[in-house]
Amino acid sequence: MKVPFPFGSSREKTIHLVGIKGTGMSALAELLFKNGIDVKGSDVPEPFYTDQVLASLHIPFQNGFSKENIGNDTGLVIYSAAYDPDTHPELVEAHKRTIETLPYHQALGLLSGWMKSCGIAGVHGKTTTTAMAGTLARGLDLPISVLVGSAVSSLGGGSVYAGGSDYFIAETCEYKRHFLSFTPSTLVITSVEPDHLDYYSGMADITAAFTDYAMKLPENGELIWCADDAGAAAVARDVLARREDLVSFPYGEEAEGDFRITRIVSAPGLLEFSLQGVSFPFHLRYPGVHNVLNGTAALCLVALILQKIRGVCTREDWMNMKETLAGYTGSKRRSEIIGEARGVLFMDDYGHHPTAIKTTLAGLRSFYPGRRLIVDFMSHTYSRTGALLEEFAASFGDADAVILHKIYASAREQAGSGVSGKDLCKKMKHHHNRVEYFHEVMDAAACLRDMLRPGDIFLTLGAGDNWRLGKELYFRFAEQ
Repeated sequence: MKVPFPFGSSREKTIHLVGIKGTGMSALAELLFKNGIDVKGSDVPEPFYTDQVLASLHIPFQNGFSKENIGNDTGLVIYSAAYDPDTHPELVEAHKRTIETLPYHQALGLLSGWMKSCGIAGVHGKTTTTAMAGTLARGLDLPISVLVGSAVSSLGGGSVYAGGSDYFIAETCEYKRHFLSFTPSTLVITSVEPDHLDYYSGMADITAAFTDYAMKLPENGELIWCADDAGAAAVARDVLARREDLVSFPYGEEAEGDFRITRIVSAPGLLEFSLQGVSFPFHLRYPGVHNVLNGTAALCLVALILQKIRGVCTREDWMNMKETLAGYTGSKRRSEIIGEARGVLFMDDYGHHPTAIKTTLAGLRSFYPGRRLIVDFMSHTYSRTGALLEEFAASFGDADAVILHKIYASAREQAGSGVSGKDLCKKMKHHHNRVEYFHEVMDAAACLRDMLRPGDIFLTLGAGDNWRLGKELYFRFAEQ
């Protein structure tokens, strides 16, 4: 198997990853490690779930940053975009010693140029779609590699499927147009709408970024796009009008062709759906009708790769994919079940945009009928909260009660932008009957211990650190 290692002379040395516990960085470390590369890293001391993933692979990392972490065996340093190369002690040391450094998105871009690469992009759905694609590829034993920005139970609890280097599927991020470093031969676009409003000026700006990404496709490249998402459809129409050479694969209920969803049936604990080009239905035991779209995108992508590798996608292959998809149980922080104690189901989800919140809560309401849904939400970034304040306030209609906190600040922006968690609480009370505010996350524990009762779902939601509250309550309930 060809080792996917386009990093030049550093091949014989160790790659050091600054911010190795981040979801994308730990996935990259796992992929390199599984392809025989010596990797190590460093990060902040605070625990994260990737600590366990890295430890299980015996990938060494330091808790804390220091120039001493750049050893004499270091041939390359890859760093998270969260860190400034001009001030971070390890990056300053690497520059001083003329050791090559690369930001994560450029390293991913180099890998994409080394293999036939498939980028998965979208404001929502990219992680789950990539995780599903990796699960399907593993089920079919395909000679490809898949990198997901989250830990996936069906990938052995890691973020990578390392089946070979003929093809490469990777989740690619729109923030600061980082995905433009990636070189796809096939591109999946799941959704496009305003987000990252500390960087993008609005819908036209982020649409232009996705359009630029799709225009990077080579001659006769493939564009897989969600016809049910207005933003994704608008990008596809624009790109396909300008690039008649591209092969188009729309999917969804509004699509035409083999990947038109002709039927969705939702039942407690089960989603069943049918595709125009397949003679039997598929099943998901994972909440959310929006995940039918993600599953369809993954099926389309893997079927396309399968046809290229084997020349055909047989009925047996489709049956294998049906069985594999039915066994998909999710990824870290995507409708993740923490556990059940005293009749309360504790869950956690990363949804931090109004659209993701609405679809996640609607999916849980349908998947678990008859259960009260208690949601603890921590909004992420002042810019997003301020720009979408009304949309956030109106997106919790499926929750029976909502707990709010201070805004979880990003390292890339400052507080004092004119919006607060209390502002969101005040606005939400115009839309919802039961909303309570606790500035600090853990201050809500006593209230929730009194509120939660058997049959409830308690969901921590958002890109902040309120997941700690769900873990703490679950452990307390389990002890009693």
